[in-house]
Amino acid sequence: MILTRTPFRITLGGGGTDLPSYYTKHGGFIFSAGIDKYMFVSANRPIADDFIRVKYSKSETVEHVDELKNVIAKEALRFMGIDKNIEITSVADIPSGTGLGSSSCYAVGLLHAIHALQRAAVPLDVLAEEDFTIESKILKRPIGKQDPYLAAFGGLTVLDISKDGAVKVRAAAVAKDVADELNRNLLVFFTGVTRDADDILQEQSTRAGEDDKKVIDSMHFIKDLGYQILEAAERGNIDEIGKKFHEHWGYKKKISSKMSNPEFDRIYALALENGALGGKISGAGGGGFFTFYVPGKQRHFRDAMKNLGLREMRFRFDFEGSKILANFN
Repeated sequence: MILTRTPFRITLGGGGTDLPSYYTKHGGFIFSAGIDKYMFVSANRPIADDFIRVKYSKSETVEHVDELKNVIAKEALRFMGIDKNIEITSVADIPSGTGLGSSSCYAVGLLHAIHALQRAAVPLDVLAEEDFTIESKILKRPIGKQDPYLAAFGGLTVLDISKDGAVKVRAAAVAKDVADELNRNLLVFFTGVTRDADDILQEQSTRAGEDDKKVIDSMHFIKDLGYQILEAAERGNIDEIGKKFHEHWGYKKKISSKMSNPEFDRIYALALENGALGGKISGAGGGGFFTFYVPGKQRHFRDAMKNLGLREMRFRFDFEGSKILANFN
């Protein structure tokens, strides 16, 4: 039996420029953070029979991989050449549809577990690209490079994405005390709304692929903001990150009409009134988590958000990435 642990992530800068519709023409950039909220995946080869069992929010038992309804598990098993005799179980700290990369956490964790079952060590960038191949190229989902790579690497991580899709990965040069302060000042709250981000990402992808000038100009601006956010973090000027979040909020809403709504706009306005310098909504928007940069009076801010009915998710940065917790193979 193999047990893997794979981190969720929050985006700090450059979100959306990792989509193929953008980076194949302009190159992409991501600055993101793995967090200590995880997807746990176990994989085992039972000795009693040849069934495939996949347990997640549902439970499936089938005779052949083609019968699986969990499409990520199905394609991951096909990709790894497994068509029988495996049991897969997953549990997560965060529900799906919340914009923190759950599908890639599941795929990377599952691929990592299967490689271990096959007694093969695999580099993290290979895991990320295998996931990207499955989700983007096989399942045709409108995902970018960020989710697979952050699931694999965790940490405060920078992705430079070339037009051919090659990804250069590096750890951001952020001092430990600065990272700790940044962690303290980033407050994350669940909106109570889960959603399928594919529609939002597909709209963004389509408009970028059609060279919609407003979208492309906004994406250029968001990429430039990402560089500025990274520079602020590496120089220790982290209050500047909150201000850049606020600039990002206005431009992100230009990319998709589904990114926000009147209620989320109201939450954001009240967050600013109660001490936030700026904020972001997770993933493609439309639900999930708000991340606010709040440099002071955090107790007051937390009370204000609680009064709005939002639940806080306290977290620490994860610097380990996807890892094997147990290997009884």
